[in-house]
Amino acid sequence: MIYIKTEKEIGYMAAAGKILASCHREIRKMIKPGITTMEIDSFVEKYLEQHHAKPEQKGYMGFPYATCASVNDEVCHGFPNKKPLKEGDIVTIDMVVNLNGWLADSAWSYAVGNISKEARELMKITKECLYKGIKKAVVGNRIGDIGHEIQTYAESLGYSVVRDYTGHGIGKVMHDDVAVPHYGKPGRGLKLKNGMVITIEPMINTGTYEVTVDSNNWTARTADGSLSAQYEHTIAITDDGPVILTDQDNI
Repeated sequence: MIYIKTEKEIGYMAAAGKILASCHREIRKMIKPGITTMEIDSFVEKYLEQHHAKPEQKGYMGFPYATCASVNDEVCHGFPNKKPLKEGDIVTIDMVVNLNGWLADSAWSYAVGNISKEARELMKITKECLYKGIKKAVVGNRIGDIGHEIQTYAESLGYSVVRDYTGHGIGKVMHDDVAVPHYGKPGRGLKLKNGMVITIEPMINTGTYEVTVDSNNWTARTADGSLSAQYEHTIAITDDGPVILTDQDNI
């Protein structure tokens, strides 16, 4: 089930989200050819410690890192490593921040140096998918309204929407027992209520939506080697509309 949060509890999550958003802003400054995703992961660990927060992903079901770092055809759950990022790569950094037991979750795709027109358009459309989904996250709508909006927009432009991984409820645990697919039919699924907190995190591909999983049993990548991007926010559903708890422009 998804737990209804009080205004005070949403405030706790917003505090975690503020740290997470500020961390992403710092990462944005770091992304350049030659940096490694392991260096980024180490930075995140230190940054969260300095802000009295913890990386919730580290140790979750055995996941060994503070961040997921997914490059090019990697859809999600990529392992940070010591391979330098190169000009033209795109990399998604995903993290969950725990501040005093309350969580916030956000992924962001970054361009490494000058990237191709294909990659730039993918990133643009994926971010637009996120915000189109957020606009549907209002009291009285259903989960399917969010997914339908994202799927319709992405597919109308020739992109595909990953099916295997979804958004989710979040609070004191990383995954409340509700999925938020980025595809679907309007008017279907759980009705959104004031006090719910969910993530919306579309993973959009230039090729097939199908994925394979690496031998580490975590890293998912596109089955055809095509590019993938992802943007994610943690969203509070309120009577006044959706509130982005991980907004990088409001910290």
